[in-house]
Amino acid sequence: MKDNNEDATVNRITLWMCTFTLAVSAGAVFLLPFSIISNEVLLSLPENYYMQWLNGSLIHGLWNLVFLFSNISLVFLMPFAYFFTESEGFAGSKKGIMARVYETFVVLFLLTLLVLGIVWVASAIINNDAASRESLYDLWDYYLPYLYSCISLFGVLLLLLCTPFGLSRMFTVTGQLLVKPRLLEDLDEQLNCTRFEEAAVLHKLNGKMSPCWVFFSVESLKYHFLSIHARRIKLEIRRRASPWQRNLGYPLVMLLLLALTGISVLLVGYHVLELLIDETAMPKGMQDPPLGKDSLSMFGSLGAAVEVVLIFYLMVSSVVGFYSSPFFIKLAPKKQDTTMTKIIGNCVSLLVLSSALPVFSRTLGITNFDLLGNFGSFNWLGNFYIIFLYNMLFAGLTAMCLVKKFTRAMQAELLHAFGLDRLPLPVTRSRTSAKMGPASSKGFV
Repeated sequence: MKDNNEDATVNRITLWMCTFTLAVSAGAVFLLPFSIISNEVLLSLPENYYMQWLNGSLIHGLWNLVFLFSNISLVFLMPFAYFFTESEGFAGSKKGIMARVYETFVVLFLLTLLVLGIVWVASAIINNDAASRESLYDLWDYYLPYLYSCISLFGVLLLLLCTPFGLSRMFTVTGQLLVKPRLLEDLDEQLNCTRFEEAAVLHKLNGKMSPCWVFFSVESLKYHFLSIHARRIKLEIRRRASPWQRNLGYPLVMLLLLALTGISVLLVGYHVLELLIDETAMPKGMQDPPLGKDSLSMFGSLGAAVEVVLIFYLMVSSVVGFYSSPFFIKLAPKKQDTTMTKIIGNCVSLLVLSSALPVFSRTLGITNFDLLGNFGSFNWLGNFYIIFLYNMLFAGLTAMCLVKKFTRAMQAELLHAFGLDRLPLPVTRSRTSAKMGPASSKGFV
């Protein structure tokens, strides 16, 4: 009983840390859109008394706070939460919460020394001059920004891989949530098949099974019945949808997704041309943001609103692509079946993606709002070849994923329209099964 209370306390503390990390992630997501909206509000209402609190120092302070809390969460809170859940106390010491805390601090201290030692050796090898050696002893102004720069670069690369795949997956995920028109799917046929399947499984569960089902697991049958029942409930809810929702909602949402995706690719292509012509298109840092002076978009407030929508759309697409990728699909949380280690992993992943979102949006040219604070001090942002190659890779990967997505969808719809998807597939037998066929048949006679 005491061990259960101790584990519950550890899990509660860990959940508090994860909640704080998710709050920092939400702050990083809203950071750039809030800055863009603030600039447009101050541009429209420059002398308004009620908008005097909205100024450049406030925005700059928010960027610094998000940067600071992101560092604290990534470097300290999440490693501490992981080691805290895995700790049991040193051997021979008195058991309890404090024993776990002591062990966690010791392990975290040793890990910090290891990471700092690796960074120190790598920096001394790369930059072997007096100024670089003196900067190695500056923890706050050198180690943490350098470490966060590496983490941000990893997050931007992760967004490069997940966002194009997520943009193509958004059509599938949205199509599963919305009710399609009757021309694209027959809900009555699906519902009847599901009812027959549910009745057959229920008939087997009631003990009226044939002899061939004797060795079949009852637990697997129950799980299969619950999944079929849940699918039938969803189909009935979708069938009761109004004609407006069925015939108008689905096409409008799909056109909206297609428009947002097309605008994103066009903006990236335009930014590639800007990089070749104008040096000011490169992402850079800014210490004193001149808010309310000029609009960030050539289309004024409407263009700024589109930029905000695109930033949120790219973030949602990156999360969908992250959890849909074969490398991270096992990390996706499940209702009432998610371990604490997996929760910590999800919080770290979301924080890495969200903290890299401002750099990602500015690198692709989605917005012209320059990065504030330490977000604009990353060394690799000034490399023309990295930024140009990044934009080209994003445009190429997005176009490839969309072409592959719509080609497969068009092929499936054509097969379904001509009824070719219902044709029986040819059955091929391998040599091994052909040789074992007579022998196996003799064994059952």
